[in-house]
Amino acid sequence: MSLERAFAGGDGGGGGGIGPAVESTVEKLIFYFRFLALLAVAGSLAGSLLCFLSGCVYIKEAYHVYWTSCVRGVHTGQMVLRLVEAIDVYLAGTVMLIFGMGLYGLFISNDFPDVPASDRALKGSSLFGMFALKERPRWMRISSLGELKTKLGHIIVMILLVKMFERSKMVHITTGMDLLSYAVCIFLSSASLYILHNLHRPEHE
Repeated sequence: MSLERAFAGGDGGGGGGIGPAVESTVEKLIFYFRFLALLAVAGSLAGSLLCFLSGCVYIKEAYHVYWTSCVRGVHTGQMVLRLVEAIDVYLAGTVMLIFGMGLYGLFISNDFPDVPASDRALKGSSLFGMFALKERPRWMRISSLGELKTKLGHIIVMILLVKMFERSKMVHITTGMDLLSYAVCIFLSSASLYILHNLHRPEHE
């Protein structure tokens, strides 16, 4: 018996051959590699926790600036900068949270995007019996990598806008060209928000 006939199913006498068995083993091995996504999920969730904690530190610093300077009438803009930095870090944490949960939903979980309200992920998902979810939020319903990239892209654009606002607090306007450039930046930021809103609208309709 030749090697080709062995892989093809033997001599036609009903033997299964080793071809389908090897193919099944290779497919199982490939699908086992999907669990590598758990590393990215764990890292993203851990990074999200760090971002949220870092944002709380910025909020604490903003309160410190308020009670030590603003209450006394000294306004240096540091309090607003701390708050903007907190928003920036919170958005970064949100990106990592959505990315981690999206990877889990795409590669690990076997639930469909439109799951019923009684799915196992929502059972017991509450904070000391409060804030229980009746159904999964829209941002958790991710069915493809393209949809995940779209959601992340929207938040990344918001992060860039927040960073632009943070930098604008440090700009000193001395000439008419500086004022014109500042106005153009505001216009482009508003236009990007408008375009982002129109791109995001079909998901809610």
